[in-house]
Amino acid sequence: MKNLQYPLEFKFKVTTLASDFTITDKNGQMQAYVRSKIFKLKDDVQVFDSDAKNQVLYTIKANKWIDFNASYAITDPTTNTEIGKVARKGLRSFWRATYNILDNRGENLFTITEENPWVKMWDSFVGELPLIGMFTGYFLNPAYIVKDQNGQIIFRLKKTPSLLGRRFVLDRLVDIPDDQESLCALSLMMMVLLERARG
Repeated sequence: MKNLQYPLEFKFKVTTLASDFTITDKNGQMQAYVRSKIFKLKDDVQVFDSDAKNQVLYTIKANKWIDFNASYAITDPTTNTEIGKVARKGLRSFWRATYNILDNRGENLFTITEENPWVKMWDSFVGELPLIGMFTGYFLNPAYIVKDQNGQIIFRLKKTPSLLGRRFVLDRLVDIPDDQESLCALSLMMMVLLERARG
């Protein structure tokens, strides 16, 4: 995943049992198709070159069964090389979703955090209300930011208003090396799947 043209759009499919979504660039060109395998005790995600699913670009797999402190190894299957990991920050993520992005040596490069945790809280509360709860996707839309170790914001991912909450837009705010950019984008793909599953 190189020379990406931002913003990227993550669009979830509503016609499949699996949590599938496409990634398109600002010109509408497909960049990847993400598929989470269902009926697995461990999260197992494949990133394909397109929705034809001919070529697997990356795999993302949990290191353990369902766990608040699970980490997810991101691997290039053509070389069977792990390029990095994304790891959820356990109890800290109950209030504000927080993930660390680590390189293949285990060094923490970036942190993903929920920009405003109150949005999720209000979404959970209002979502339980009859009739009104159906429309929270139009006005309660969480956003996530990726910061480097100096606190500089590199990426911003925001859910866009929609009835089923199935569209997200990713913007890159600062240029970073290609390998780190790919690692961040893949980590955000996994994070979106996890946070969407949590509601």
